[in-house]
Amino acid sequence: MAAMLSSHSLQLRLMLDDVIAFGPGKATLLQSIERTGSISAAAREMGMSYRRAWLLIEDTNRCFRQPLVETATGGARGGGSSLTEAGRDVLKRYLAVERKANKLIESDMDYLKSLMVGKPRR
Repeated sequence: MAAMLSSHSLQLRLMLDDVIAFGPGKATLLQSIERTGSISAAAREMGMSYRRAWLLIEDTNRCFRQPLVETATGGARGGGSSLTEAGRDVLKRYLAVERKANKLIESDMDYLKSLMVGKPRR
């Protein structure tokens, strides 16, 4: 369920007051947690600190009626993290909305891109 971002993608954010409840970064984090089974492994994969990943997950879990990520502490098997059913549903729907939105704007973005210079000037 990897998100494919084109060179002219629209980035959608779902806000709750002034908090980003869900957006492209949190979608990528959830995909990484789903793949690795661990917040720390997902953070490493994304090049962010464990603390930053944990804070993003806490924010997201507080914004939804049901948590999107659940954690299991240590023990013989070492704990881990996984998406809840709600988490998988939110991620799936967010990615679908993102694909639909990008499809809708594709021709306008292609036109706008055609008006741009080849490389940014420095």
